[in-house]
Amino acid sequence: MSIATLIDEYAAGPAELRKLVAGLTAEQVRARPIPGKWSILEVVCHLADFEPVYLDRMKVILTQDKPKFFGRDENAFAAKFAYHQRDLAEELNVIESCRQSMTRTLRTLPAADFQRLGVHSEAGEMTLESLLRRVTNHVTHHAKFIADKRAALQA
Repeated sequence: MSIATLIDEYAAGPAELRKLVAGLTAEQVRARPIPGKWSILEVVCHLADFEPVYLDRMKVILTQDKPKFFGRDENAFAAKFAYHQRDLAEELNVIESCRQSMTRTLRTLPAADFQRLGVHSEAGEMTLESLLRRVTNHVTHHAKFIADKRAALQA
């Protein structure tokens, strides 16, 4: 896949999420139709919490030589950041805003910048391109879970 196509997929993530949650009520997004799994709102909050983390990682790869960045515990985020008290529309806006801003930057970069390296505390060295793939796939990965929950809700 070309870098341009990857950037297009990255930019399309928020619209994909909006389609997946369209028409759901507040009760439906907070429901846990699959025992032991997050609600739709919790999944979206998780994505919204990690989108700025990924944004920062991409920025430091572009501005520093082999920066180090650290893993985050998604369950600690979920436990501390009141996911069921948050607003779905606001969370979607966070994701969209981060991606719109970074997409503008990504489209200006020379190809060589996508090979710049950062070092993840758990995953090791990664290029900007591999990080962008990971970020892009993060929404796609969780979109499947949202679709499963929606089907379980028969919504």
